[in-house]
Amino acid sequence: MEQLTPAKVTPADPPGGTAAEEEKRRGLRKMKMVALSFLLGATVIFLLTSWAEAEGWPGWVGYVRAAAEAGMVGALADWFAVTALFRHPLRLRIPHTAIIPNKKDALGSSLGDFVGSNFLSESVIREKLSRVEVSKRLGGWLSQPKNAERVTSELATVVRAAVKVLRDEDVQAIMEQAVVKRIVDKPWGPPLGKILAGVFADGAHHKLVDLMCDRAYEWVRDNHTTMLRVVSDRAPSWSPKFVDEMLADKVYGEVLSFVWAVKTDVNHPMRLALDKFLGEFAQDLQTDPEVMARAEQVKSQMLGHDEVQKLIGSAWATAKEMLLNAAEDPSSELRRRVRTGLEALGERLVSDDHIRSKVDNWVDGAAAYLVTNYSREITGIITDTVERWDAEETSRKIELQVGRDLQFIRINGTVVGALAGLVIYAVAQLLF
Repeated sequence: MEQLTPAKVTPADPPGGTAAEEEKRRGLRKMKMVALSFLLGATVIFLLTSWAEAEGWPGWVGYVRAAAEAGMVGALADWFAVTALFRHPLRLRIPHTAIIPNKKDALGSSLGDFVGSNFLSESVIREKLSRVEVSKRLGGWLSQPKNAERVTSELATVVRAAVKVLRDEDVQAIMEQAVVKRIVDKPWGPPLGKILAGVFADGAHHKLVDLMCDRAYEWVRDNHTTMLRVVSDRAPSWSPKFVDEMLADKVYGEVLSFVWAVKTDVNHPMRLALDKFLGEFAQDLQTDPEVMARAEQVKSQMLGHDEVQKLIGSAWATAKEMLLNAAEDPSSELRRRVRTGLEALGERLVSDDHIRSKVDNWVDGAAAYLVTNYSREITGIITDTVERWDAEETSRKIELQVGRDLQFIRINGTVVGALAGLVIYAVAQLLF
């Protein structure tokens, strides 16, 4: 089977697009012509002075010829050096030429190692973060209302995107497995009994008992006719009607007096009996196997009810709608609280040295952990990216970026070579 090789990619163009690239290309061509003109000028001068020497011109012509000759050599040498970086000079495959295309991968690896050693080392990161004072700057920035609003808006965008990306059926499945299943699997009796015991011990249930007593009294008071009918219906058929009515009135009065006494007397035996019963019930939920088993039956019946199942099924839909509405509304309570919390956090980061120190230590630790454990992966992005680049296109791109400045090497080589040749010729004339 034919082996597949990774496709080469072209290095990304710099910001500005084709127009900026074309401008750089024109500048490069212009500087190449300038450098070439220096070489041609030195060549012309060399030819003219060589002819002049042959014709017997004065001795100063030798100095000019020597300078021009050295300038030619310098120009040619530097042209070769600059060209050899990007391609084979004159398309001759001379060793150690076309360095960038041939050594692209090695350069990428060296660049990654350089970045890892000098920018992604723990000492450098910690020193830089200590000078930056991340927490103080962040606090000052967050404490400004417009910045807190900006962060809140971005967080709202993230929440909306995350909620919309999640599939309802997936979230529903997670809720059923992670939440509902745990609730169903865990026995309710002991924890419920423990909660009720705490509530009854604190007397927090007394308001509920007061409400029940109030409603019981009001019901008895407002249902005189109903109570008379109940008593009359249960009276013997041979009993006279007026006797039934008298008995019903007597029973009604006793019941009304009883519920009034329970309603008004917080130490009524009925209330005390109820407190005792509730306390024993809370204890039985924790220790009595029969009561705990009945609690489990009630739990199963309750969770298996259609309305409860519908409530569980619609929980995510309801929560999703609430989150989306709160995230989209700039004046919602959720966004207002987040914005206020961010401003308060910013103010604390500015004024509280202890909090600021904790945040700085956390940031330092997190950054140090990342560079210590993942610096190779980070620098690997550089190496892998360079390896995927096309060699010829990479060379062309680099030359386009720095080639104009490199042409000054050719110009300087011509000038410096000419001056060096002049000095050498002059010294030779003086010595010999």
